[in-house]
Amino acid sequence: MKMTWQCHVIRASTIYNIQELNHCHLDSISETDDILPGGDTKMLTLFAGSAPAALGGPANCGSLRRPRASADAFPSFIPKEVERIKDPFARKLATRIERLPVQLSSSNSCIMSSCVKPLSLSKTSPVVLLHGFDSSCLEWRYVYPMLEEAGLETWAIDILGWGFSDLERLPSCDVATKRDHFYQLWKSHIKRPMILVGPSLGAAVAIDFTVNHPEAVDKLVLIDASVYAEGTGSLTKLPRAVAYAGVYVLKSIPLRFYANVLACKSISFSRSSDWTNVGRLHCLYPWWDDATVDFMISGGYNVSSQIQQVKKKTLIIWGEDDQIISNKLAVRLHCEMPNAIIRQIPDCGHLPHVEKPHSVSKLIMEFVQENSYKELLQFSSRY
Repeated sequence: MKMTWQCHVIRASTIYNIQELNHCHLDSISETDDILPGGDTKMLTLFAGSAPAALGGPANCGSLRRPRASADAFPSFIPKEVERIKDPFARKLATRIERLPVQLSSSNSCIMSSCVKPLSLSKTSPVVLLHGFDSSCLEWRYVYPMLEEAGLETWAIDILGWGFSDLERLPSCDVATKRDHFYQLWKSHIKRPMILVGPSLGAAVAIDFTVNHPEAVDKLVLIDASVYAEGTGSLTKLPRAVAYAGVYVLKSIPLRFYANVLACKSISFSRSSDWTNVGRLHCLYPWWDDATVDFMISGGYNVSSQIQQVKKKTLIIWGEDDQIISNKLAVRLHCEMPNAIIRQIPDCGHLPHVEKPHSVSKLIMEFVQENSYKELLQFSSRY
C-alpha cells in the first residue's frame, strides 16, 4: 500500500532571521582563520539587560562575537593525536571533556564515562546533546558554546562504546546496555527531565531512550534522524574476523574524509582533513574495535516501531540538501510523531549542527524558551 504524506514543512529561514546572521560573514577570511563553517563567523554573547535574538532580542551583528580558544590543556586521557587538530572550537571543547563514574545496573562495572558538563546549573530543563554513529561529544564543538552563552544548562554526552569513556574493562555495547548506561548517567548526574537532542543515529538513541524512560525526558530535538534503518542488518551475521576487518576500514582516514564530503553541502579539502582528525580521534583507543564490533553484531538500533509511541513535544530539524537521508523521511517522521514540529535548514547537508550551527542553536533556543515563557506567564498569573 502506497502512503502519501501531506505535512507542511517550514524552512527555518522563514521563521528566523537567519539572513541577518549570514550578513556577518567575511568572504575574505581564509580557511585557517578562527571561523565557523557555513559562513558563521560570530558566536552569541549575552549582555546584561539584553537578550539574544533567539530569545526575543534584536538580531544584529553587534550582539554577536567570536570567542578565541585559550591555551589548550587537554585531559590526560584524550589521545595525544588531539594536538593535530587545528579547529579552535574542537580544541576548546576537548579541554572541557571529563569522566564521571557511572554504575551499570546490569553488572558491578563502574564506567568512567566521558562528557562535557555545564559550568553552571539552571532552573530550566537541561539540554542534553547526544552524537551520531561512531562519533563523540566533539560533534557539538560549534553549537555547545552558543547554548551555554545563552544561559542554558548544557551537557554533551558520549554514548557507551564511542567517545572518550574508559572502556578498558569493556562491557557489552548492545542497545540495552547503551540505554542502561545513559539512564544511570542521567539518574546519577543530571537528575531532571531533559531536552534530549539526537542527530542522525543519535535520534534513534533518543527515541529508544524516551520510550523506555519517559520520566527522564521533557522534550526531544531530532536532527536529520536515522530512525528507519533496520538495525545493522546483515552485519550481525558476519564472522568476527570479517567484522574486525570492516571496522578497520571504518576508522581509516580515506573513509572518514569521504564521509565528511558526503555529509556536508560544501566543504573544503583542508576543513575536511581537519574534521577527519576530529571525527576519528576516539577510534584511537585500543578498545574501540571491540566495542564497535560488539555493537554491529548485536543488531543495533531498530526504532521504527517505537516512533508513534513518543508523545513528547518534538522539534525535527533537517538539512534540505541531506544526501545521506532523504528529507522525504523528515516529512514521514513528522507525520508519524503526534506532537512534532519540523524546520528545514536551506543549503545544508546531513550535519546541520556542524554546517549551520547558528541556525541549529537558534532553533533549539526558541524550542527551549517556549516552555520557560509559558512557565513565566503561569507564575505571573498567580500574583
